[in-house]
Amino acid sequence: MNSPLSNVRPSVVMEQHKHQFTKSEQKIYAYILEHPEQVIYHSLTEFSDASGVAEATALRFLRKLGYKGFQDFKFLFAREIAEAGTDQGETYLERIRENMVQAIRDTHDVVVQDELAASIEAIDRSDDVVIFGIGSSGIAGLDMQHRLMRIGKHTSVVTDSHFQMMRAASLNEKSVVIAISLTGGTKDIVDAVRVAKEKKATIIALTNYVKSPLTKFADHILLTSAKESPLDSGSLVSKVAQLFLIDLICTGLTMNNYDEAERVKREVSDSISGKLY
Repeated sequence: MNSPLSNVRPSVVMEQHKHQFTKSEQKIYAYILEHPEQVIYHSLTEFSDASGVAEATALRFLRKLGYKGFQDFKFLFAREIAEAGTDQGETYLERIRENMVQAIRDTHDVVVQDELAASIEAIDRSDDVVIFGIGSSGIAGLDMQHRLMRIGKHTSVVTDSHFQMMRAASLNEKSVVIAISLTGGTKDIVDAVRVAKEKKATIIALTNYVKSPLTKFADHILLTSAKESPLDSGSLVSKVAQLFLIDLICTGLTMNNYDEAERVKREVSDSISGKLY
């Protein structure tokens, strides 16, 4: 992170400038002071909505303070909070264990069964299923492809942003795109999904945020609940939540096509048994 303010705590920067804030900027400042723990887990859309201002106003406020954007501010603000609240009594083993368990519990609690069922049905009836993911979300996408192949559902996973755009351009109303993005704000994913939507493909978003640039294009939204601090980007905790949701989808597809799925599973097991000693 090469922010010019990397050595100055965001709370100090805001305090120094607060007398110059407009009424809208005062609302943003008040929200940050009152909800510091929530701010570092918000998307830009959620942050602006919670502050009661437009996204453009929130961005202007942060840039006025000298930050490149919301992610730049969040990273430094998360670091400040972490330094202020380090718990010496809890080991990192315990913290990671509890975070993973809590991520699965919370994701279970936010699953909307009608949305899950509709997503499973869309995937089930389509012969052109494409998974988009970049970085750690791409790893989750590869796992999903592996799971679906083992039950006889042919899918393709695209983790390169240029290939995603090309693949999106080839889609049609019979296609299904599963877009995996924890933040829902990865520009490459959103750009590809926008093209896919223009081609009338069905969009299923696997994301952490109800309101984000990605969900604006989604027909179905399946939420994970692994709030990821900017300091922990790409952590295993977030992937565990994604994999839990992927497991629900794949299990639902198996139940819808039990006999065929079991037949394919047996054939796959037989074909790879020679690879084992």
